Amino acid sequence: MWKEFKAFALKGNVVDLAVGVIIGGAFGKIVSSLVSDIIMPLIGLMVGNDDFKNLFLPLGEGEFATIAAANEAGVATLNYGLFLNNVFDFLIIAFSIFIVIKQLNRFTRKKEEPVAVVVTTKTCGFCFSEIHKDASRCPHCTSVIDK
Repeated sequence: MWKEFKAFALKGNVVDLAVGVIIGGAFGKIVSSLVSDIIMPLIGLMVGNDDFKNLFLPLGEGEFATIAAANEAGVATLNYGLFLNNVFDFLIIAFSIFIVIKQLNRFTRKKEEPVAVVVTTKTCGFCFSEIHKDASRCPHCTSVIDK
Protein backbone atom coordinates (compact mmCIF):
# COMPACT_ATOMS: atom_id res chain seq x y z
CA MET A 1 0.00 0.00 0.00
CA TRP A 2 2.86 2.37 0.82
CA LYS A 3 4.41 1.78 -2.63
CA GLU A 4 1.10 2.54 -4.36
CA PHE A 5 0.67 5.74 -2.34
CA LYS A 6 4.25 6.79 -3.07
CA ALA A 7 3.74 6.15 -6.80
CA PHE A 8 0.50 8.17 -6.73
CA ALA A 9 1.89 11.07 -4.68
CA LEU A 10 5.00 11.43 -6.81
CA LYS A 11 3.25 11.38 -10.17
CA GLY A 12 3.95 14.46 -12.21
CA ASN A 13 0.31 15.59 -12.24
CA VAL A 14 -0.04 15.52 -8.44
CA VAL A 15 3.18 17.46 -7.90
CA ASP A 16 2.20 19.97 -10.61
CA LEU A 17 -1.20 20.42 -8.97
CA ALA A 18 0.38 21.00 -5.56
CA VAL A 19 2.76 23.60 -6.97
CA GLY A 20 -0.12 25.26 -8.82
CA VAL A 21 -2.22 25.48 -5.65
CA ILE A 22 0.64 27.00 -3.66
CA ILE A 23 1.48 29.53 -6.36
CA GLY A 24 -2.22 30.27 -6.87
CA GLY A 25 -2.63 31.00 -3.15
CA ALA A 26 0.32 33.37 -3.19
CA PHE A 27 -0.96 35.00 -6.39
CA GLY A 28 -4.39 35.41 -4.76
CA LYS A 29 -2.82 37.25 -1.81
CA ILE A 30 -0.96 39.59 -4.15
CA VAL A 31 -4.11 40.36 -6.14
CA SER A 32 -6.15 40.83 -2.95
CA SER A 33 -3.58 43.32 -1.72
CA LEU A 34 -3.62 45.08 -5.10
CA VAL A 35 -7.39 45.40 -4.94
CA SER A 36 -7.76 46.39 -1.30
CA ASP A 37 -4.64 48.56 -0.95
CA ILE A 38 -4.32 50.23 -4.35
CA ILE A 39 -7.36 49.93 -6.62
CA MET A 40 -10.21 50.34 -4.13
CA PRO A 41 -8.75 53.50 -2.52
CA LEU A 42 -8.36 55.01 -6.00
CA ILE A 43 -11.94 54.09 -6.92
CA GLY A 44 -13.05 55.46 -3.55
CA LEU A 45 -11.30 58.75 -4.28
CA MET A 46 -13.01 59.02 -7.67
CA VAL A 47 -16.41 58.21 -6.20
CA GLY A 48 -15.88 60.51 -3.24
CA ASN A 49 -15.62 57.84 -0.56
CA ASP A 50 -12.30 57.16 1.15
CA ASP A 51 -12.63 53.43 1.69
CA PHE A 52 -15.15 50.83 0.61
CA LYS A 53 -14.28 48.56 3.55
CA ASN A 54 -16.40 50.68 5.88
CA LEU A 55 -19.50 50.83 3.69
CA PHE A 56 -22.23 49.01 5.58
CA LEU A 57 -25.82 49.21 6.67
CA PRO A 58 -26.60 48.56 10.34
CA LEU A 59 -29.48 46.11 10.73
CA GLY A 60 -30.49 47.47 14.09
CA GLU A 61 -30.87 50.66 16.10
CA GLY A 62 -28.09 53.23 16.29
CA GLU A 63 -25.54 55.12 14.26
CA PHE A 64 -22.06 53.61 13.91
CA ALA A 65 -18.94 54.96 12.24
CA THR A 66 -17.35 51.59 11.56
CA ILE A 67 -18.29 47.94 11.24
CA ALA A 68 -16.23 47.18 14.35
CA ALA A 69 -18.24 49.71 16.39
CA ALA A 70 -21.51 48.15 15.23
CA ASN A 71 -20.24 44.65 16.04
CA GLU A 72 -19.15 45.79 19.52
CA ALA A 73 -22.68 47.08 20.15
CA GLY A 74 -24.03 43.71 19.02
CA VAL A 75 -25.75 45.10 15.92
CA ALA A 76 -25.74 42.99 12.76
CA THR A 77 -24.46 44.74 9.65
CA LEU A 78 -24.87 44.36 5.92
CA ASN A 79 -21.26 44.81 4.72
CA TYR A 80 -21.72 45.75 1.06
CA GLY A 81 -18.33 47.51 0.92
CA LEU A 82 -16.48 44.29 1.73
CA PHE A 83 -18.63 42.54 -0.86
CA LEU A 84 -17.59 45.12 -3.49
CA ASN A 85 -13.94 44.56 -2.57
CA ASN A 86 -14.38 40.81 -3.07
CA VAL A 87 -16.14 41.30 -6.42
CA PHE A 88 -13.29 43.50 -7.69
CA ASP A 89 -10.84 40.95 -6.27
CA PHE A 90 -12.50 38.14 -8.24
CA LEU A 91 -12.71 40.13 -11.47
CA ILE A 92 -9.04 41.08 -11.37
CA ILE A 93 -7.94 37.52 -10.53
CA ALA A 94 -10.15 36.08 -13.29
CA PHE A 95 -8.84 38.60 -15.83
CA SER A 96 -5.21 37.96 -14.79
CA ILE A 97 -5.63 34.20 -15.13
CA PHE A 98 -7.34 34.70 -18.50
CA ILE A 99 -4.36 36.72 -19.75
CA VAL A 100 -1.84 34.15 -18.44
CA ILE A 101 -3.71 31.21 -20.00
CA LYS A 102 -4.10 33.10 -23.28
CA GLN A 103 -0.35 33.74 -23.42
CA LEU A 104 0.47 30.12 -22.52
CA ASN A 105 -1.85 28.87 -25.25
CA ARG A 106 -0.19 31.19 -27.73
CA PHE A 107 3.26 29.84 -26.90
CA THR A 108 2.31 26.17 -26.67
CA ARG A 109 0.07 26.02 -29.72
CA LYS A 110 1.70 24.05 -32.49
CA LYS A 111 1.58 25.63 -35.87
CA GLU A 112 0.18 22.99 -38.13
CA GLU A 113 1.41 23.13 -41.67
CA PRO A 114 -1.01 21.98 -44.33
CA VAL A 115 -0.21 18.51 -45.57
CA ALA A 116 0.02 18.26 -49.33
CA VAL A 117 -2.29 15.53 -50.59
CA VAL A 118 -0.60 13.39 -53.20
CA VAL A 119 -3.03 11.82 -55.64
CA THR A 120 -2.01 8.24 -56.39
CA THR A 121 -5.26 6.81 -57.75
CA LYS A 122 -7.99 7.59 -60.23
CA THR A 123 -11.37 6.05 -61.04
CA CYS A 124 -11.96 3.77 -64.01
CA GLY A 125 -14.55 5.35 -66.29
CA PHE A 126 -16.11 1.97 -67.11
CA CYS A 127 -16.32 -0.04 -63.86
CA PHE A 128 -15.70 2.86 -61.44
CA SER A 129 -12.98 0.99 -59.54
CA GLU A 130 -10.00 2.82 -58.11
CA ILE A 131 -6.84 2.21 -60.10
CA HIS A 132 -3.31 3.61 -60.06
CA LYS A 133 -3.06 7.04 -61.65
CA ASP A 134 -0.52 5.89 -64.25
CA ALA A 135 -2.43 2.73 -65.31
CA SER A 136 -3.34 2.44 -68.99
CA ARG A 137 -5.75 -0.53 -68.45
CA CYS A 138 -8.14 -1.23 -65.61
CA PRO A 139 -7.08 -4.41 -63.73
CA HIS A 140 -10.73 -5.12 -62.89
CA CYS A 141 -12.52 -4.77 -66.24
CA THR A 142 -9.45 -4.61 -68.58
CA SER A 143 -10.78 -1.48 -70.28
CA VAL A 144 -8.30 0.88 -71.92
CA ILE A 145 -7.97 4.04 -69.80
CA ASP A 146 -7.36 7.41 -71.39
CA LYS A 147 -4.61 9.45 -69.81
